[in-house]
Amino acid sequence: MIQTHTYLGETIRVEIKYKNRTSFAMRIDSYGNVEVQAPKGTPDAKVHQLLEKNWNLIQQKLTEMNERLQGPEKKVYEYGESFLYLGKTFPIQINVDVNTMQDHVVFEDEKLQIYVKQHDAEKIQQALKRFYYKECKALVEKSISVYQYNFKTKPSSIKINDSKTTWGTCDTNRRLTFNWRLAMAPQEVIDYVVVHEMCHMVHLNHDRSFWRLVGKIMPDYREKEDWLKFSSWKMTV
Repeated sequence: MIQTHTYLGETIRVEIKYKNRTSFAMRIDSYGNVEVQAPKGTPDAKVHQLLEKNWNLIQQKLTEMNERLQGPEKKVYEYGESFLYLGKTFPIQINVDVNTMQDHVVFEDEKLQIYVKQHDAEKIQQALKRFYYKECKALVEKSISVYQYNFKTKPSSIKINDSKTTWGTCDTNRRLTFNWRLAMAPQEVIDYVVVHEMCHMVHLNHDRSFWRLVGKIMPDYREKEDWLKFSSWKMTV
C-alpha cells in the first residue's frame, strides 16, 4: 500500500507493507523510496507516528539522494572550497610562494593547506591527488597492521591506484591494491575495504565462506558498504 504523509510542511510517499511480525521496520533505499514494514492490523496512526519520529532522518536521506542525482559541483580550486578527508569536509587554504620547492598539501588547523609556486588550478588538483595517494597508503598500511592478527598470511605487496571501478583488489599472489579516493572516507570505511580485501587472501570469491569471515571480523560491515554506496559520489578532486 502506497500512501502520502505530510508533516512540518513536507510531503513524502511511503510504501507500507503489513506482515506477520511483532515490530516495525523502516528502510530508505538509494533512490529515496521509503518503506515501512508493520505488523498486520496496525492502525495508520501508528505508522504515521513512526514516520514523524524519524522525520529528520528521512529528510536527510532524501536531501542526500537529491544531491547525489545532481552530482558533485565542478571544482574550481579557489580559497575556501571544501574537499573530503577521512569522511569530513575541510576547506582548502592556498599558499602561493615562488620559492616552494615542490607543490604539496598538508592537513593542519582543520584545513587542507596547499603550498604551490603559482595559483594554477591544474597544479593545485595534482598536489591534492598526490596528498590523497600518500595518505591512502599510510592509512591502509595502518589498517592492515591493526587487522593482521585475524589472518595467517600477509599481503605480498600493497599499492595505491586510480581505479574507476573498484575500491580494492586482491589477486592470487596476495597483492593488494586500493583506490586513492579511500583517503576521503572515514577510517572505519577504510578499515572495511582493507578487511574485505584481506579476506580475499583466504577466499578469492564472494562465496558464503568469504562473507562469514568478513562478518566475523567486522560484524557491522554493511554500514560501511552503505557509506560507500551513498557517499562515494562526493569523493572527487
